[in-house]
Amino acid sequence: MMALDTNRVLLAEAKDLRKSLTKRTAKDIISDKIAALIASGVLHIDDELPSERELATSLDVSRETVRGAIQILAARGVVEVSQGARTRVISTDLNGFHVGVAQHAVINSYDLETIHATRLLIERQVVSDAAEFITDEALERLRNSLSAQAECFDDPVKFLICDREFHVTIYRACGNPLLADLVTDLYTYMMDYRRRVLAHGGAIKKSYQEHAAIVDALERHDRAAVLTAFGHHLDRIYTTTRSILSTAANAPRKPKKAGGDTDA
Repeated sequence: MMALDTNRVLLAEAKDLRKSLTKRTAKDIISDKIAALIASGVLHIDDELPSERELATSLDVSRETVRGAIQILAARGVVEVSQGARTRVISTDLNGFHVGVAQHAVINSYDLETIHATRLLIERQVVSDAAEFITDEALERLRNSLSAQAECFDDPVKFLICDREFHVTIYRACGNPLLADLVTDLYTYMMDYRRRVLAHGGAIKKSYQEHAAIVDALERHDRAAVLTAFGHHLDRIYTTTRSILSTAANAPRKPKKAGGDTDA
């Protein structure tokens, strides 16, 4: 009798859980994605969001869904919507949003070599599995993403929005949600530096070309080709990030003012 009662409780809880999951609408999911862009450092305080049309294209959803997502973020004080002006990020307090397993600051506490080695270990398995299990729907989203990326060659922030959606779509295709979450967290490493790297001439176009090679391999469900294309992409990200970190470390420090304050 006790076992029967326990089973009834578990079934009731499972039913409640299913209900809570089905209540999540497209605008809830997109608000989480925009919140994740803030949490990962793609978007900073005072950054303006791309237009509704641009966000809809980058995230492969309707403008109505983007509008609803922005309203959720505005209601929670994360963004500010002003008449006649672009929506602006005003807070990084993202409690209540689904933005990943690990905090951005935790990921950034590790050194570049550790992150790169971990990405190679985990991401190779993830993208290899994605090559086998990716669906036609996911491939269509990747092709749409490439079209959106081709319009962002002069805008690092808009490109990074597309870039994150591109990578996460592939990670989710592996069929293992925990591994997908872990490698998504690793993707956020040193995003401030990624923004700076992409501001250099030709960097966005190179990423776009590498993305196109990855999609071509995924369309053929060719594990070896996907691993080769992703490996080339990760190695270039590692090399450019290491270069900019080295430059920052060797840059001369600004002299201190009297009283210990530094120049602004």
